[in-house]
Amino acid sequence: MLILVCYDVSTETREGRRRLRRVAKVCESTGQRVQKSVFECQLDLARFEALERELLAEIDVTSDCLRLYRIPETRGFEAIEHGAFKALDFDGPLVL
Repeated sequence: MLILVCYDVSTETREGRRRLRRVAKVCESTGQRVQKSVFECQLDLARFEALERELLAEIDVTSDCLRLYRIPETRGFEAIEHGAFKALDFDGPLVL
């Protein structure tokens, strides 16, 4: 399933800036960045649950925001892109 990860980490403190880097690193290891704090990830249910646990371990729920959207393939999801960035086709070849 396609997972959309969106986050907003408070960077007012040094610790907040560290959390932001750690959250981004977890997301970069799992999916592709489509905007500064938005990632697309193609995951099965077990890996999705592991990603959620990893991210919850990094954020501060009192000052940060984390949103995870599960987009099942059965609903006919379609993404429309505009601009210079072109997303990776998860169903296409990974090596170009």
